[in-house]
Amino acid sequence: MDLEIRPAQEHEIDILLEFEQGIVAAERPFDDTLKEGEIHYYDLLELIKSPEAEVLVAVVDNDLVGSGYAKIVDAKPYQKFTRYVHLGFMYVKPEHRGQGINKLILEALLSWAKEKNISEVRLQVYDQNDSAIIAYSKVGFKPNLLEMRIEV
Repeated sequence: MDLEIRPAQEHEIDILLEFEQGIVAAERPFDDTLKEGEIHYYDLLELIKSPEAEVLVAVVDNDLVGSGYAKIVDAKPYQKFTRYVHLGFMYVKPEHRGQGINKLILEALLSWAKEKNISEVRLQVYDQNDSAIIAYSKVGFKPNLLEMRIEV
């Protein structure tokens, strides 16, 4: 398997939008507040162009098989750090899961954060998404805060 982790390119937007819909489909069972039909979480072209973000793709034998992004975000005034990196858009095609691709993308994004001299990195994951929680834990992430909701 010839695997490369590299920055996404603007001309790959159609495949990246397919990945985004794969993420939405995977998360729908965990969140009944998502609208029906096609929805978008990210402005992927803006993220690709931004010097404050890095969008990476995993390429196997010239085929895009995974993705993730890191974006520098201003922290809340009460936090010890002034900025942190938020991770998102984590996706690996089903037929390529279990091969360590997500871990390689995460490690590359964490390296990017270090290059930007940012030591705090955060992401969000649904509390019932056990497979994602396990994958992030393997890289060193720890649970931090559980958001709760109620419909009245």
